[in-house]
Amino acid sequence: MQAHQQDTLLPNTPTFPLSALVVDDTPAIRLYLKRILQELGISQVFEAADGVSAEAIYLQHQPQFVFLDIQLPDINGKVLLERFRLFEQTSHIFMISAYSSVDNLKAAVAGGAQAFVVKPFTAERISNLVQPLL
Repeated sequence: MQAHQQDTLLPNTPTFPLSALVVDDTPAIRLYLKRILQELGISQVFEAADGVSAEAIYLQHQPQFVFLDIQLPDINGKVLLERFRLFEQTSHIFMISAYSSVDNLKAAVAGGAQAFVVKPFTAERISNLVQPLL
C-alpha cells in the first residue's frame, strides 16, 4: 500500500517536509507566495514583515527556501542575505523587488542569491524557480 502511494506522487514532489520563509512588508505578497509554495508541496511556510523577524525565524527554522524582499522597513534585504549566507550556505535564497536595477541584480547574485525575482511576478515564474530544486 505504501509503495502505491509513492507511485502516485507527481514528479519532483518532495517526499520529506520542506519549509520556506517569505520576507516582505506587503501582506498580499506574502500570502500570494505562501499559496504558490504550498501548492508546490512546501508544507511549512513562515512569514516575516521585517528583517528582525525574518532573521529570528531563519536562525530558528533554517528553511530550505527563502524569498527575501530587498526593501524592508528596518533592514535592507541585501544585508539579510549576507547574514543568512554567513550562518548557512544550503538554503535556496531568492531576492524579490519591484526595483529591477542592475545594482540590485548584481548585489543579489554577488551575495549568493539563487535568483532575482522582479515584482509583480507570476505563479509560473516562482514554480519555474522552485520546481527543479525539489
